[in-house]
Amino acid sequence: MSPRFDAVVVGAGPAGSIAALVLARSGARVALADKAAFPRDKACGDLVGPRGVQVLADLGLAVPDAGQGCDLLAVGPSGRRSRLPAFTGRTYPGHGIIVPRLALDHALREAALQAGAVPVRARVTAGEAGGGGRVDAVISSDGRRLAGEVIIAADGALSPVARLAGMLDPDTALWGFAIRAYVPAEVPLPLLVLLDASPWHIYPGYGWLFPGADGQANVGIGVGLGSERGQASLRGDLARLVALLGQRGDLSGDAQPGPVIGGWLRMGGTGPPPAAGNVLLAGDAAGLINPLQGEGIGPAMVSARLAAEAVLAGPARAGLAYAGAIEATFGQYMAGASALQSALLGRPRTASAAMRVLTAPVVRRVVAGTWSIYWNGLADGARPRPSAWTAHALQVLAGRLAGPG
Repeated sequence: MSPRFDAVVVGAGPAGSIAALVLARSGARVALADKAAFPRDKACGDLVGPRGVQVLADLGLAVPDAGQGCDLLAVGPSGRRSRLPAFTGRTYPGHGIIVPRLALDHALREAALQAGAVPVRARVTAGEAGGGGRVDAVISSDGRRLAGEVIIAADGALSPVARLAGMLDPDTALWGFAIRAYVPAEVPLPLLVLLDASPWHIYPGYGWLFPGADGQANVGIGVGLGSERGQASLRGDLARLVALLGQRGDLSGDAQPGPVIGGWLRMGGTGPPPAAGNVLLAGDAAGLINPLQGEGIGPAMVSARLAAEAVLAGPARAGLAYAGAIEATFGQYMAGASALQSALLGRPRTASAAMRVLTAPVVRRVVAGTWSIYWNGLADGARPRPSAWTAHALQVLAGRLAGPG
């Protein structure tokens, strides 16, 4: 007879490992399942934002970071640059950290296993329904049964568990796709590049060049696809971005990216509800990627901790408690940012003009602080200052324009 766990966590990325760690430290019996052998790589920019850094600090976790990411340079379609300042908040530090996913995911999974989580290498292909909308167990491709009082799905944007539980509605999701590679370069500050696809028509996404370890920078490009999860061939776009960065002096002219990997994004908390029955979705599975700048690691870790705390407070009401916590933590910002992203995707000329204005010499000095706080989803928990007040007002306005969830 297969063992029964207090929680079965599917997916051992940052969200799954943090959820399993918090549960195991409190004495819960936890299975941590993933289809991959670790360490393994993932398509990502490797930048952990301030909220993610705070989760690591709160849990006493050390990861092999390659340095801190403080201020960020945003480059508009005109090529002008705006330095977005990093502010220390009341509930988060004034910096992120750079950690390759190969190292980050392995370190967090190892911490969860040391806390007592049971590792399971399995590809989940089926679910076993219980009464009242519950999922009593998930079934792996080799027939193993993982039964749990609660199932925490941290298995990515396409979440097999959410699909098996009947939670995922692709038509209501806000989709994106991104690819990245490593390239030899020393990068002083994280760089986000807003491009025109054609003159005065914004590219429906952005490129990035982030610092990395051992002289290898992370270069990538992502695109917003709206509600249609169509094919997104970005290798040509990435090549053009690398060439542009070379022309501008951010990369050497002969810099050649290494192997390219990519992945789907689901943004803005869209697609499924965060919980149904005893199934809780965390991180990318819950669509908790910032629609404006693509950050997913910090929201993943925050949501995972909330999921674990909801289970520890009482498995029978974990779904309701978790859904409420997600709404309180992410609801207003994600709804407004999703509406803003959709509006910009639908108005490429307006978006191009807006980005040129925001990076213009006089304007950028006025708006940089507000842009930094709002764009990075840091208005809640910011310390009092004019830019924080303006960012919070913008968040409230965008949330109201988005309408009811």
